[in-house]
Amino acid sequence: MERLDNGSPLPAHLRGGIVALGNFDGFHLGHQAVVGRAIDRARAEGRPAIVATFDPHPKRYFQPQSGHFRLTTLDQRARLVAAAGADAMLVFNFDAALAGLSAREFAEQQLRDTIGAGGVVTGNDFTFGKGREGDVATLAALGTEFAYSAEVVAPVRLDGETVSSSRIRQYLREGDPRGAARLLTRPFAIEGPVQHGAKLGRQLGYPTANMHLANYLRPAYGIYAVRGRLPDGRVLDGVANLGIRPSFDPPEELLESYFFAFHGDLYDQLIEVSLIDYLRPEAKFDSLDALKVQMDADAEAARTALK
Repeated sequence: MERLDNGSPLPAHLRGGIVALGNFDGFHLGHQAVVGRAIDRARAEGRPAIVATFDPHPKRYFQPQSGHFRLTTLDQRARLVAAAGADAMLVFNFDAALAGLSAREFAEQQLRDTIGAGGVVTGNDFTFGKGREGDVATLAALGTEFAYSAEVVAPVRLDGETVSSSRIRQYLREGDPRGAARLLTRPFAIEGPVQHGAKLGRQLGYPTANMHLANYLRPAYGIYAVRGRLPDGRVLDGVANLGIRPSFDPPEELLESYFFAFHGDLYDQLIEVSLIDYLRPEAKFDSLDALKVQMDADAEAARTALK
């Protein structure tokens, strides 16, 4: 799969493609339905399948002081898009120039000139253009002028609820990673480099791989059963503390993962940690001995959950 940006027109072999257009931050069941429809159409019509997304997320651009809310990085999204079968992922750089385009200008300059779209597939809540002036009806009307077809995919419902990134974020903030995973079709995962730390876990017999949370949504602080994917492809079970470590000063927000069957050095390596189950909230302990007893219990609870 090719990964491109909107700084220049698409190469000739990708022009005329069917484009799935949206933020696709969570790449959840609803997003998968839009992308899947675009890919099915592309294959049926002998065209390339392109997934077009935005970075930074428009919310981050317009509300730079808003809290962290991202569910995937672009690298994670690219892997998911590739696994879905798309031929390319196009990243729109969401800057002042793009934000200032009217709906008509976006369709003309981006869909026609940059992509050369033969068809566009979106969700029913898609909006575009300055002030979000354009909706799916606008997109379709402009398509008759700029030679692309427009198709809308209905929202996906699961067990009576509409699948949405907002609902996934709510599950995670409430400490329900399994609920989020149902809508994502996979566990929520945090990817990043392993940081050097104070090595306090090693003193307790639990050496941890420490990661900053960057721009990811902050799930409920607490102890999680996790699975880690290492750079060599190995997947390891473990237990992790996500939060500010109330038993230590100064507080520092980290994801600290202890992997049961790993001995080695992960410093500065890029790993991905999936949150499988929420075990308990963070707590402050009066002594390292009391903390060690609880860590032993947490590790056993994680092993049980991961079965």
